[in-house]
Amino acid sequence: MHELTPTTIVAFIADIFERRGAESYLGEAVTMSEHMLQGAHLAEQAGAPDTMVAGALLHDIGHYTNEFGDDYIDQGIDNLHEEAGAQVLAPFFPTSVTDCIRFHVAAKRYLCATDPAYLGRLSEASVRTLELQGGPMNVDEAAEFARNPNLEAILQVRIWDDQGKVPGQKTPGIEHYAPLLQRVVNEHCGEAP
Repeated sequence: MHELTPTTIVAFIADIFERRGAESYLGEAVTMSEHMLQGAHLAEQAGAPDTMVAGALLHDIGHYTNEFGDDYIDQGIDNLHEEAGAQVLAPFFPTSVTDCIRFHVAAKRYLCATDPAYLGRLSEASVRTLELQGGPMNVDEAAEFARNPNLEAILQVRIWDDQGKVPGQKTPGIEHYAPLLQRVVNEHCGEAP
């Protein structure tokens, strides 16, 4: 594997989507890439800023962190996909993106605790994983989570995550989002366009 840099990270991500995106998505009726592309498409349709589109697109990239090299385990990245994904992308993306990745599972737990109707909107597979992920937050956990400065974006990306599970839904491919991702990386890393 070549060293990742601000000029190579987007092509590297696109390659993962192309090679591995057809893998199943934890019991859902869509593939992993279909799911992530649907999230980005929903964000784009809503007129969300580039950082939220990037967060929606990349929220599950942690399922592929083995693509980023074996040494990430040595750097303290565990197998929790939300944390692993955020950590591998942190050098290239701002916290407004990585928080949407890092906290999208916690956002599900938070919304289950604070919105009585939310649980009923979850897919069957998402309900099954909820218990493995700790179940709904308790009052103290929810109060702590609500202090995140990127809370609104995190919760909205979570909602797009939940909605991005429609079999046969047509979306733009990863190549459509590559320029947007590169803009976000360039701005964060101080690179010229």
